[in-house]
Amino acid sequence: MAENSAAEEAPAKKGKLKLIIMLVLVVVLAIVLSVVGTLWFLGGSLPGMAGDDDPSAEETAEEVFVPSTYVELDKALVTTVQAGGRQRYAQVHLSLEAKDPQALAAAELHMPLIRSQLVTVLGSSQFNELQTPEGRRALAEQMSSTVNQVLEQEGEPAIERVLFRNFVVQ
Repeated sequence: MAENSAAEEAPAKKGKLKLIIMLVLVVVLAIVLSVVGTLWFLGGSLPGMAGDDDPSAEETAEEVFVPSTYVELDKALVTTVQAGGRQRYAQVHLSLEAKDPQALAAAELHMPLIRSQLVTVLGSSQFNELQTPEGRRALAEQMSSTVNQVLEQEGEPAIERVLFRNFVVQ
């Protein structure tokens, strides 16, 4: 009788050991799946894995500061402007600013056309507007758009802006 009870107890220990091993495996598997699922939902990846060769990441890393370059117009733009029925005198020394050197090379190539358009823009201004900082700022923006229109017609890249080096109205 004693032999029979010992034989029956041994299989019960093997059953508990298997149950404990199965529980440990299930817990470890649940932890691994939880970590992988979290990384997947966050859109990230482990450092050093497949996400490092993303082309968009290279583009953001390649953004480099590009300094502006300038071209000065050799001669001042001189014209008359209207002021309450009287003609006044306006003289402006200009520089062109661009990030793309090709835009400045194109501006130098088409300088006669650009000068002509800028003299027209300056001559169509009102004397009272040119005496205020806001009026001069608006004139600079209008001149920038005029230069960019000429460059666009010629199929060239645009400049950033027009700068006044000297500004005289009398």
